[in-house]
Parts: sequence; C-alpha cells; structure tokens
Amino acid sequence: MSWGVRQTRRFARSYKKLHDNVVADVDAAVEAIAENPDIGAKKKGDLAELWVYKFRCLGQLYLLGYTRDDGVRLIYLEAIGPHENFYRDLKR
Repeated sequence: MSWGVRQTRRFARSYKKLHDNVVADVDAAVEAIAENPDIGAKKKGDLAELWVYKFRCLGQLYLLGYTRDDGVRLIYLEAIGPHENFYRDLKR
C-alpha cells in the first residue's frame, strides 16, 4: 500500500520551474518514494528529520528531499533540485 503525498510551498515553487523532461523523472521518483519511503537516505545533524532520494536526470544528479509522518502514512515533499547547493538552500 502506498503512502499519501503532500507538497510544501517550497517544493511546489521549485517544481513549477522545472523543464518538462525533468518533470517526468521527478514524477517517477515521487511514485517510487510513495511505494517505499525507506528508499531514501535519512540525514543527520541539522537536517535530521529529512530523507533524501537521489536520481539522475539528463546526466545530472537530482535530489528530492522529503519528510515522513509514520502515524498517518504521509510523505511531505520538501525540496527538489540539482545537487549543487541543495543542502545549503534547505537550511535557510
């Protein structure tokens, strides 16, 4: 059984700016996370609540950051973007 998925405002703004061929890969990554939320890597330190799923798109590494609420089986999509400055931007 898959989990429910919700977007944060930050994710929605980033998603809207993505190119069409990147959007297809992001949608596939979101479906993979909804089926198995443990697929990503749990972060430590300042971003301890965050899970990150890495995937390649157009020869570039993209990261999709999300948080989980195990009690109600919901996944909150926090951020999407290329690896460059991804964690720095999330801490803001």
